[in-house]
Amino acid sequence: MLTVEQVAACGVVPVVVLEDAEQAVPTAKALLKGGITAMEITFRTAAARDSIAKVAAEVPEITVGAGTVVNVEQLHQAVEAGAKFIVSPGTDEAIVAEACRMGMPMMPGVVTPSEIMVGLKHGIRVFKFFPAETFGGLKTIKALSGPFPQIKFIPTGGVNQANAPEYFKNPKILAVGGSWMVTKDMVAAGDFDGITEKSAAATSLFKEMRG
Repeated sequence: MLTVEQVAACGVVPVVVLEDAEQAVPTAKALLKGGITAMEITFRTAAARDSIAKVAAEVPEITVGAGTVVNVEQLHQAVEAGAKFIVSPGTDEAIVAEACRMGMPMMPGVVTPSEIMVGLKHGIRVFKFFPAETFGGLKTIKALSGPFPQIKFIPTGGVNQANAPEYFKNPKILAVGGSWMVTKDMVAAGDFDGITEKSAAATSLFKEMRG
C-alpha cells in the first residue's frame, strides 16, 4: 500500500490548480521531467476530478493526489477518479476517518495541538502544516514537535524556492508543498518548459540540503 512517505519522497509536492482538464497531462509530464514524482491537484475548480482521472490514466509514473478536500463527498469523488492520496486544508474528523477506513494516505492540515490529536487518534503521522508562513513557519513546527515527537510535517503556504532550504534542514519536515514551480499563470500560458525548469531547481535543492 502506498504511504505518505513514498508520496513525499522527492521532497516537493506541488499544489496544482487546473481550470481545464486538458492541461492536466502536459502539466504532469512537465513536473515529472523536472524530477517531481507526486502532484496534488486541488478541488478548487470544477476541472479537478477529470484532471485527476486523466493524470492517473495517462501519466502513471507520477503519483496523483487530491488536495483541498473539504468533505467526504469530495473524498469519494477523488478516489473514484484515481487519486492515490488525499490532502485537506484542515482537520475534519469525518474525512480523516473515512480516508483511513478506505486505506487512503491522508494528510490533514493542522496548526494546533488539538488538530494533531484528532489525526493521531486515527493513526495519522504526517500532517500538512497550513498556512505555514502565516502561522509561524518553523518556529511553530518546532514548538509542536515537542509534545508530538512521533509526527512529521509537510508545510505548505508561503513556502518557496528562497525559504525552502530552512525547512529542508529541519528533520521534522518530510517534504514541502507549494505552487511556485507550477503557478496558475504558467499553466494557463502553456509554459511547460518553465514548469520543468522550476521543478528541477526545487528537487535539486532538496537533494542538496538532504545530502
